[in-house]
Amino acid sequence: MENVRVRFAPSPTGPLHIGGVRTALFNYLFAKKHNGTFVLRIEDTDQNRYVEGAENYIVESLKWCGIPFDEGPGKNEQFGPYRQSERKHLYKEYADKLVAEGKAYYAFDTAEELDAHRKDHEAKGKTFIYNWHNRLKLQNSLALSAEDVQAKLDAGEDYVIRFKSPQDETLHLKDIIRGDIKIDTNTLDDKVLFKADGMPTYHLANIVDDHLMKITHVIRGEEWLPSLALHYQLYEAFGWEAPQFAHLPLILKPTGKGKLSKRDGDKLGFPVFPLAWKDEKTGDISRGYREDGYFPEAVVNFLAFLGWNPGTEQEIFSLKELIEAFDLSKVNKAGARFDPDKTKWFNHHYMQEQSNTVLAQQFKIAYNDKLKDIDEAYIELVISLIKERATFVYDFWNLGHFFFETPTELDEKAVKKAWKEGTPELIKDLILVVESIDDFTVENMQTVIKGWITNNNIGFGKVMMPLRLALVGALQGPDVFEIMFLIGKNETVNRLENIINTL
Repeated sequence: MENVRVRFAPSPTGPLHIGGVRTALFNYLFAKKHNGTFVLRIEDTDQNRYVEGAENYIVESLKWCGIPFDEGPGKNEQFGPYRQSERKHLYKEYADKLVAEGKAYYAFDTAEELDAHRKDHEAKGKTFIYNWHNRLKLQNSLALSAEDVQAKLDAGEDYVIRFKSPQDETLHLKDIIRGDIKIDTNTLDDKVLFKADGMPTYHLANIVDDHLMKITHVIRGEEWLPSLALHYQLYEAFGWEAPQFAHLPLILKPTGKGKLSKRDGDKLGFPVFPLAWKDEKTGDISRGYREDGYFPEAVVNFLAFLGWNPGTEQEIFSLKELIEAFDLSKVNKAGARFDPDKTKWFNHHYMQEQSNTVLAQQFKIAYNDKLKDIDEAYIELVISLIKERATFVYDFWNLGHFFFETPTELDEKAVKKAWKEGTPELIKDLILVVESIDDFTVENMQTVIKGWITNNNIGFGKVMMPLRLALVGALQGPDVFEIMFLIGKNETVNRLENIINTL
């Protein structure tokens, strides 16, 4: 393929849903696979729903995911501007062209009149569709005389421009993912292309923009599939070559039933947005994958598998590997069930690949109140011991708080299991053994303490369990000798004395 150009065209009406990020990712992968261009276009024709800050949020989300756009607002603007609100002078010209050629028409029906028609149809058990079967009975330029139409226009009456959908035709459409699609034009309504407020609808604007920006492939969500017939007809009406279309499957709830929503995330405790978002009107803050501690590589990896399958057993892909493996023919038609546990599995994997230095910096920032005076080199050593059991950076505190502070509480179940009659005397003897070790290395401690246990015919559990309880406050954590080495001899003795005094 030559000169591949794809676009991601979100509306700035709030935070970017993870489904939108998946759409952006698939566009990006396809573009990079074919050495093409990934375009960002902001579709802000609906000014009533425009939200301040949403565009910046979209751009920041793409950057964080590592899939930045090649061309868009403020970047390589060879086909700009890239905000539809800044292109509105273009659309009227194209809408008027369709009217002049008899492929679209002015409609003067008021909202009240259309609502009355809908209610009348509902009362009769029918659905109101504005198209070939009733348009000659309604208030539009097909039903009115040219003089009446001009009089209404001259009087400044509100109007919309509707597409004149054909009658008694069968459309043969192609979709890369879904194959051949047949549509009976008698079932289509005459969609509004240009609104009374002087702004185009999505249908007209996206067709005009895709053509002018030389978009070769339109990869978008399944929710736009019902619009495919109109979009194909608009390309034909303008005499333009249509791009190739690919409609991605829905991302489903964890139950597999219905589209994934913010409510599902709130209910089950996972984010559905890439970054946290604050609603300025309500003050509500929505969780984001970044703020919840996910690595962007993990987010990209799990999103790639929502609807796409490489056809192999491989699940872990770097972005470069995804680009090499990605193929739209391997995208499924059926919806993809969102699995919160699988997203954590991916994050756990990428946690293990992070350098301890980077993780130590992130951990120190996250727990600055507790770690501000702790040397980062020490934090790195701690992370090297506990990282394997961590999924998120904030897990480090729960897994290793005892490296930074003396335990103040003892787990009750652990006490019952580890602290028996005669244990205090054993721990007192152990303190003397610990104090006698001059070279306080892991290997030396193991040799001396295990030798003492063996020589005195003491069961290992009778010493090692209360030792761990004293060091950690529970029967968990990494190797006890590693813990002792990091906290040092004095702190080790201090904790052994504390448990004797406590119990």
